Amino acid sequence: MALALFNTLTRQKEDFKPIDAKNVKLYCCGPTVYNFAHIGNLRTYVFEDLLRRTLARAGFSFTHVMNITDVGHLQSDDDEGRGEGADKMELAAARENKSPWELAKFYEEAFFSDCRKLGILKPHIVCRATEHIYDMQDMIELLEEKGLAYKAGGNQPNVYFDTKKFPSYPDFAKLPEPQLAQGRVDVDANKRSPTDFVLWFTLQGSKYPNQIMKWESPWGEGFPGWHIECSAMASKYLGEQIDIHCGGIDHIPVHHTNEVAQSEGCFGHKWVNYWLHAEFLLMDEGKMSKSKDGFMTLQKIIDAGYSPLHYRYLCLTAHYRGSLKFSYASLDGARTSYDTLCHKADEWRTQFPVAAQPGAAAKAVIQKIDAAMQDDLNSPVALSVLWEAMRDENLPVPDKLAILDGADSALGLGGVSLEKPELTREQEEFMAAREKARHGKNWQEADRLRAALLETGVMLKDRPEGSSWYFVAPPAKK
Repeated sequence: MALALFNTLTRQKEDFKPIDAKNVKLYCCGPTVYNFAHIGNLRTYVFEDLLRRTLARAGFSFTHVMNITDVGHLQSDDDEGRGEGADKMELAAARENKSPWELAKFYEEAFFSDCRKLGILKPHIVCRATEHIYDMQDMIELLEEKGLAYKAGGNQPNVYFDTKKFPSYPDFAKLPEPQLAQGRVDVDANKRSPTDFVLWFTLQGSKYPNQIMKWESPWGEGFPGWHIECSAMASKYLGEQIDIHCGGIDHIPVHHTNEVAQSEGCFGHKWVNYWLHAEFLLMDEGKMSKSKDGFMTLQKIIDAGYSPLHYRYLCLTAHYRGSLKFSYASLDGARTSYDTLCHKADEWRTQFPVAAQPGAAAKAVIQKIDAAMQDDLNSPVALSVLWEAMRDENLPVPDKLAILDGADSALGLGGVSLEKPELTREQEEFMAAREKARHGKNWQEADRLRAALLETGVMLKDRPEGSSWYFVAPPAKK
């Protein structure tokens, strides 16, 4: 069946038609690394991982790019890019008595550690804002040449995007411009319009002349606005037209609206064909945000006695476009279901330790799981198909194990095993290097790294969406 995705651009489900069937271009907004990711953030990355797995199982090759925001996201943006204020990286660095670069490295590593624990496959390309400042400057200069940007604010003014020069600006969010404007914290007297946004802050033009993270530019020493990084880096690695762009639903009215304006203003044509957005994770007090005290991290869930995969399973029980209410009661339910699967799998594997090829009945169930995921990533339906098969007393155990393996590939169930110690740092580095070699079709290097991993006791199983692994006894030394 065709892959169908709900496109925020058109507000309807559409059959996916790639620009180039040989290489789908996928861009995902990454974290701002000034604090630990909260589990609401991580729900979005679980959804993007499901998309990646579904693309692979549907037969598409793809390049997955994610940015790391390590400069330019302002404190008064309230996580949506609104207004002007101190850089979140600067404030967090002062709070923790670290340099912004030390802080960024620490929280980037913490983020990818959380992703590994949740079974989220790492993007093929991870690009940091601080390493692409001059790409952003090139894009800003092009916007100036096209008359879409203006300077305002003294001898060394800031550079702003002029939303009045881009008439379709309100269209992406499908809100009247007055409503977009009301959502901004309009504290910048230099703006021509409340919806205009900063492309480049100069130290003289901004409120923070002592900013540590700063670069020379044609407009004066300063730093980029938040939104320009995604447009610059996505186009650098994926070209001027992208198949799919993902993020959280809170990005629609400002961050992604601004990305569309500046990118299409630069290129003169449609930039992204399919926009996908995940809904909020809700707690009793509303949507989860890092700006709220005591936000819930993955480590807090682990400290409470749960596996990270219990939380992933909970995410799978709700469609990514529906809000998900988090509570320990709902997490208990996810733990019970996931652990039941694991106990059954471990019990069956003692009876049938050698994996068998799926029979016709198993193939039919796996096809139903794939069909559910290819219908706009409908993970709740995929889980219900899986459970129906697990409870089917007429289905042979080898077929059930084959179905579990297929479901693991599609849903990222972590191998459905209760015993899976963490990889060492060396093993993680080997895994990342091998995945990069596979993506680059460097098969000789991939084989060398596979052998090196086996020497450490890790056996790899290659799948279209990435490699899974399990521990084995290392080969005997000769």
